Amino acid sequence: MEETGEEPPTSAVLLDHCHFSQIIFNNVEKFYIPGGDITCHYTLTQHFIPRRKDWIGIFRVGWKTTREYYTFMWATLPADLNSKSSLQQQVQFKAYYLPKDDEYYQFCYVDQDGVVRGASVPFQFRPESEEDILVVTTQGEVEEIEQLNKELRQQNQELKDNCVSLQKQNSDMHAELQKTQELQERLESLTEINKTLEQKVNVLNEENKSLKVQKGCWETELLQFKVQNQNVASENEKICVRLKTTLDHLDQLQEQISIQEKEMEKLSQGDRDKTEQLEHLKKENEQLLLSLTKQREHQQKLEQTVEEMKQKETASTRKHQELTRPRDKKAPVEKQLVQEVERLKAKVEAGRACFIEKYKECQRLHKQIRQLKAAVLNQISDLMKRLDENKFFYQELQREKTRVEGEKDLLQKENQKLLCYVCEKSDSKLLSNPAPVQEALEENTGLIFGNPYSATQDIHVPSLPSIKKCPICHGVFPDDVEETVFQQHLQTHILDCPYCDEVFSEAERQVYDDHVFCHSL
Repeated sequence: MEETGEEPPTSAVLLDHCHFSQIIFNNVEKFYIPGGDITCHYTLTQHFIPRRKDWIGIFRVGWKTTREYYTFMWATLPADLNSKSSLQQQVQFKAYYLPKDDEYYQFCYVDQDGVVRGASVPFQFRPESEEDILVVTTQGEVEEIEQLNKELRQQNQELKDNCVSLQKQNSDMHAELQKTQELQERLESLTEINKTLEQKVNVLNEENKSLKVQKGCWETELLQFKVQNQNVASENEKICVRLKTTLDHLDQLQEQISIQEKEMEKLSQGDRDKTEQLEHLKKENEQLLLSLTKQREHQQKLEQTVEEMKQKETASTRKHQELTRPRDKKAPVEKQLVQEVERLKAKVEAGRACFIEKYKECQRLHKQIRQLKAAVLNQISDLMKRLDENKFFYQELQREKTRVEGEKDLLQKENQKLLCYVCEKSDSKLLSNPAPVQEALEENTGLIFGNPYSATQDIHVPSLPSIKKCPICHGVFPDDVEETVFQQHLQTHILDCPYCDEVFSEAERQVYDDHVFCHSL
């Protein structure tokens, strides 16, 4: 792996916080000849997990922090940590980047957090000296040197064993120290949490006190809302009763109108029958007039005949005086003529009496027809007047019904708004801190209103003050104020959507505008 221009992760951590036993450097020479590449061999222990930004640096002996490296190479990331071959790693440092002086240096393994995990024995960069030249000795000296080397190897092995045990003890001590540090950090965090909880307890105690102070006001206001709800419910029941009565009255009026329509149909049928009868009487009257005209003509003819007969009688009388015939021959003729004249007179008088009777009957029928017409017209006018009155009354009842339904819907909306407001206020204020409120309720079991949050608690309603209080702006009104004025005041705090039944408060003006704008999209 070649060195790049990227800076390695370092830190200002001192040597006391470093763990030198997690990486073991192997085959480190006492000195390296300048001008050649060097290979650094190291072993990963089982307590260490390598990461991508780990690196190996060459530090001058006596360094204090990881920022004092001379050069570095990125550490190789093993493919499999469970394999023993993967634990043996090496990196190669190029000769160009190595130190040029003869000071003592050492390899250090630094993780990506800037913490040293292992360090090698010191070494130098210098050429070979005369001490390093091979010296030829005798066989006895060689045996002594071998014996000495054997003893030195045994001592070295013992030292290595001691070093391994010491490293193990060091790792155990580091683990215990890390656990102690973790416990100390947890203790500090628990102390901070305890302080935070104490502050919260103080805040909750203050809120509990304020809730105890405001509880009486909330209970009174809740009772006022309940009384208002009962008043609205009773008013709603009254309006329902009035509406039912109005509907019954309307049904009765509709039945009366249907009966009057049937009577008008009967009167119209009677009027048509009377009209037909009148036409029939007119026809009979025309026939009577025609027969009367014929009788008059016949009477005139009879009168002419009587005149002729009188003239003939006069002529015959004259002739009687002139003639010399005896009187007994003229008597039958005169008698016959007189009988014929009497018969004609009686017939004329009978025709005149029948004509007079028919004429009177016709006059009586004309009078009866005029009376019937006047009565029918009066009845029709009365029925039309009553029909107009019933239509007007029906329209008034329809308007009253519409107004009552509107008032009913308005009262239902106001009832729902009051219930929603009571529920929201109860949920937001009384139930926002259930534990302190419950403790306050348990401490104050002798309240005059009882526990308003218990489903089985009986509420004893005290005598309310003679005022009306706005549930939104808490404005106070006298008890004798008109309900319409109070409702108008409540309506000023409520924003109704013109497109749907959604209702918003005055404080939610922006939400209301956005809601209406969404309808217009």
